Amino acid sequence: MRIPNLGETELLLPLHGGMFEQPMWQTFLRRLKRVAGGDLAMLSLRTPGSRDELILSDGEPGDVARLLGDTMREGRTYALDELVEGRAGGAYPADLRAIRLRDPGGLEAWLALGADTPLEAEHSSLLTALAPHLRVALNVLASLEREKARASMSADAFRRMNFGWIAVDERSRIVDCDPQAERFLERSGSLRRGPYDRLVPSSPGVDRQLTALVRDFAADQRDRPHALNLSRDPWIDVLVSPMHLESLTGDSRAVAVIYLRGDRSSSADRHEQLVDLFDLTPAEARLAWSLSQGLSIAEAAENHGLTLETARYYSKRIYAKTGARGQVDLVRNILTGVLALA
Repeated sequence: MRIPNLGETELLLPLHGGMFEQPMWQTFLRRLKRVAGGDLAMLSLRTPGSRDELILSDGEPGDVARLLGDTMREGRTYALDELVEGRAGGAYPADLRAIRLRDPGGLEAWLALGADTPLEAEHSSLLTALAPHLRVALNVLASLEREKARASMSADAFRRMNFGWIAVDERSRIVDCDPQAERFLERSGSLRRGPYDRLVPSSPGVDRQLTALVRDFAADQRDRPHALNLSRDPWIDVLVSPMHLESLTGDSRAVAVIYLRGDRSSSADRHEQLVDLFDLTPAEARLAWSLSQGLSIAEAAENHGLTLETARYYSKRIYAKTGARGQVDLVRNILTGVLALA
């Protein structure tokens, strides 16, 4: 087994942890320049299909980035005379060593050492020895960026659907919550942060129900989750569930988590969206929204001042335009479709 020399050992930790620094890999580049005894240590990062380039350096990079390109064979260390051939002019160090590396996901990196004095074969060997470690670091960085992008899209979807969660202790005091729930508490009149961080619904009846549920979960974590409605226009409901995620308990013991789902749009907004989405008439849209809220045709007809015959006629047109085969299907098409993102 090959044992790394002292210079490599000093470099490996900052190399593997460098993507967590700001700027990235600054400690690694500073140590690499010192270990190599040069005047420049530079790392260039590029993503596939993009002209954007991130240049990180310790020392003045000048025009070195112009020399580093796709013509370099991956994993091979190049000297300055191999790179500068055919490139007139430019601010380059007196000598240079550079290597190109690529992550399987497409992220590319060029690691370069520059000096005002001649570099030796050991400098090329150092870059070659660091190459497999830099590949691992690139793989980690690419994976983190992919997960960050996925998390960002998921967070955006949850934000658009107005989902959030709040963890509470046995006295209904807020232990923790996500940013979406925090915004909900700040803007909604249906649920707010009260004195001593107690979670307070605007309805006294819902407050009593919520308090009782939280106390029940404090006594028995095996109890089943319960749903409560906070508002009907706009529609806001919560699911109160026993807490099983210890990582959310914080300094106080959380006994329950409250999942929020709030409609950011009023009924009038939803009527307009249904007109756009399914080509309904305004009267059909109003009836469709009422049916999606669980009202019977008779109840919806009474609410909108329609005769039962007219409501039934409208409902047939609604089902035809939305592709629903019945009221359950209509609820699913309206409440779980793209309208949930509006």
